[in-house]
Amino acid sequence: MHVVMFADQHLESLGGAQVSMRLQKRFLERAGHVVTVVAPRLHRPARDDAAYLDLPSIPITPDREYALSWPGVRTDRFLDAEMGARLPVDVVHVQADFWGAFIGHRYAARHGLPVVHTMHNRVDVGIEATAPFPGLVLRALNAWARKVLPSGAPLHGSAPNAERSGASPRDRRAIARSAAAGPADGWAFLRQLARLSRAVTAPSSHFAGRLENHGVADAVDVIWNGIDDDVLDAALGAEASERRPGRPRFIWLGRMSPEKRLLPFLEAVVASGIDAEVEIVGGGAQLRAARRLIERSSPTASVIFAGRLPYAETLRRLADADAVVQTSIGFETQGMTVFEAASLGTPAVVSDPDIAAELGSGIWAVADATVPALAQALRHAATDIAAGTPVAPDPSVAERFRQSSRTAAMVDVYARAVAAGR
Repeated sequence: MHVVMFADQHLESLGGAQVSMRLQKRFLERAGHVVTVVAPRLHRPARDDAAYLDLPSIPITPDREYALSWPGVRTDRFLDAEMGARLPVDVVHVQADFWGAFIGHRYAARHGLPVVHTMHNRVDVGIEATAPFPGLVLRALNAWARKVLPSGAPLHGSAPNAERSGASPRDRRAIARSAAAGPADGWAFLRQLARLSRAVTAPSSHFAGRLENHGVADAVDVIWNGIDDDVLDAALGAEASERRPGRPRFIWLGRMSPEKRLLPFLEAVVASGIDAEVEIVGGGAQLRAARRLIERSSPTASVIFAGRLPYAETLRRLADADAVVQTSIGFETQGMTVFEAASLGTPAVVSDPDIAAELGSGIWAVADATVPALAQALRHAATDIAAGTPVAPDPSVAERFRQSSRTAAMVDVYARAVAAGR
């Protein structure tokens, strides 16, 4: 099977979706499938791969980490010309929410190909966290989608239904707001993408439920983003050893942007007064502000900014830590880092109640979204770790999170989408 994946950002750029797609690509190839990945050209040196088809793009962040490819006739022609030598294609897998999604759905419509769309992003929460006028941005985004997406009868999706079983009171209020908001609604935007898809998938049960309850799709397949089998086997096969001596070790990793809540985490580290080692892995626009906060506050804990690290090294540090700290709330559609950590036997301090419920065990839950609540959870975790009584993750997560099993599940979805289009 030849799978063409579409992404908003190049797979060698920073981000959880990109890590997941690189793993998906490798394990699909390992299973004998052919993969082409279409994404904006990266504006910094990066590893090349024959499977990458880079679109003309412009950088959109000061660090040139992320780029935009404009969906339109010029991009369509470039893509069709570049894809000529790679034909035939069996299925299009869109794993994008913006320009990558538009370009992917346009490509599929031009060539009569079935689409599987993986929803990675809470568009409404992300835009509210990063844009000064989110309602205006959502209106513009919905208008852009109506202009550039293919027309035609819906293949998937339904109307929002606040009475569906499984909708929590919070979701019912959100569904009511969604129905009233119309073109200023993130769910309306996702519905436009889902209607062109033969199948819709999500990386967690809680996000799949929200997509269904908001009428994005009638049925959403839950397929976790996975962890590299080889790395997991190496970690699980290593000789068991006692914890390395020293103070409690916490790790935070991810993109340094407002919705990830790095600055509130560092404020909580200061307020908690914990005597611990805190490692920050990743990069982004808030790095300078984060460094200034630590320099100004002089916390009891030692805080190290490790920068961006290769995937294998990141997992090694996750395995060596006593706890990973997850701080975003309402934004994550899975919360991949805590699942990676749990697979390696590392528990988590979890701020998002949806992620806490999905993970089940091995967590110190944060009571609410405030800095004092996060500080209290850090103190609780540090005390348990220092006493030698940390919480323990569910050991079954390691097997359920393997990328090979996730790839097999996705191939089943591809086959269903191809069969439905015949």
